[in-house]
Amino acid sequence: MKPVRWIGAPARGGLALPDAQPAATTLYAPRGVFLNDDVLIAADTGNHRVLIWHRLPNDDHAPADVVLGQADFSREGPAAGGRGPANGLNLPTGVAVIEGRLFVCDAWHHRILVWNTVPQRSDQPPDAVLGQPDFNEVRENSGGESTAFSFYWPFGLAYIGGWFWVADTGNRRVLGWRGVPEPGRAPDVLLGQDTPGDRSENRNGAVSGSSFRWPHALAGDAEVLYIADAGNHRVLGWAPRPEVDRPADLALGQAAFTASDELPHRPQGPQRLRFPYAVVLEGETLAVADTANNRVLFWRSRPKRGTFLPADQVIGQPDFDKSGENGWKAVTAETLCWPYGLHVHKGLLAIADSGNNRVMIWRTSDDVP
Repeated sequence: MKPVRWIGAPARGGLALPDAQPAATTLYAPRGVFLNDDVLIAADTGNHRVLIWHRLPNDDHAPADVVLGQADFSREGPAAGGRGPANGLNLPTGVAVIEGRLFVCDAWHHRILVWNTVPQRSDQPPDAVLGQPDFNEVRENSGGESTAFSFYWPFGLAYIGGWFWVADTGNRRVLGWRGVPEPGRAPDVLLGQDTPGDRSENRNGAVSGSSFRWPHALAGDAEVLYIADAGNHRVLGWAPRPEVDRPADLALGQAAFTASDELPHRPQGPQRLRFPYAVVLEGETLAVADTANNRVLFWRSRPKRGTFLPADQVIGQPDFDKSGENGWKAVTAETLCWPYGLHVHKGLLAIADSGNNRVMIWRTSDDVP
């Protein structure tokens, strides 16, 4: 595996610092990324915007074609720099194109925005909103208690085998719909809480195989569902994929379903995780962004059951026991600092390398040119 494209400003003087003023070529703490044959999309979280390239660029540091959430590429700030929430974003995270529509987790506006087609021009307003009654309401759970229709920090989404999943992080739950939901449609599955009105960490009790602290991202296929439960330092897996609330079959990063141990400042090895914020599956390979350990781990034969299973491969660190930001060295194309988002497409792995203010594209197979 090796990096093949660097998106964002180059590192100068050994650090990849954000520019004082945003531009079409810069990123600030990106937390979400999406890649397919037609587009590369980055949630430029610190600049409260989404950037779109209308194909994977041929060159490093290439400028984006479209910006959403801001009037132009030189603006930043939540709610479109103060213009208002109807066409603005506040810490966007998860992004995905699903059946031709663009979905953006506008996390701190507690909603998901939908464009019916991938925008071709900057500052294009969204067509629909999920989790809020209209484009101007941006309070958590619409200013009330949690319901089946509301969100509190929805950080991640995924469309997996005909199911639409949302990691509703602040409500400590995961919601699932058969098919792509329209506004006002209740979810078909609620994982992690007893009722839509509950929102306590770990179901207001001890950690278990059916509870969450900070569910953040999702991946899988028709056979399995993985959820990165970042706050409990683990990835949970269900095989078969759950259609009702039930305990997970797999816990990566912990020795038991009842454990949520964090071991900072010591060798992590191939089994432990610290704040894993992203997870992707391609074929039989599962990749996890082990965010606080500044690395991405790979399981080459998809794990389905058990606990504490060791990873087979690591990138971002020279071996399984190192965990420092950029290996405590200068930024290079192969180092990582707080990777927050992952997406994989046809042997290319896109990494939202948040602490380095960039998106890196890695080739994961020799078969990819």
